[in-house]
Amino acid sequence: METHIVTFTINNDFSEWSKNFDNSLELQKQSGINTLYRGVSTEDKSKCVAIMQASSGVLEDFVKNNEKMISESGHVVESTIIETYVT
Repeated sequence: METHIVTFTINNDFSEWSKNFDNSLELQKQSGINTLYRGVSTEDKSKCVAIMQASSGVLEDFVKNNEKMISESGHVVESTIIETYVT
């Protein structure tokens, strides 16, 4: 199991983005992704973070296969940085 820290910018407000993100939680779960946290920077309201756990390759496949939905949520896909950690 890998833990992913995903940082990115949004082009809408956090409440709108988080509503869209939360609407995808069931799809994430079905894909094998467990979302632990999502939040917005206190200093820059366009900077967000999500912390997720999934098996190797699962998150990357999810992003690739759902890029349109992710982009339509307000997530600027090109800004995404994924850091991966294991125990």
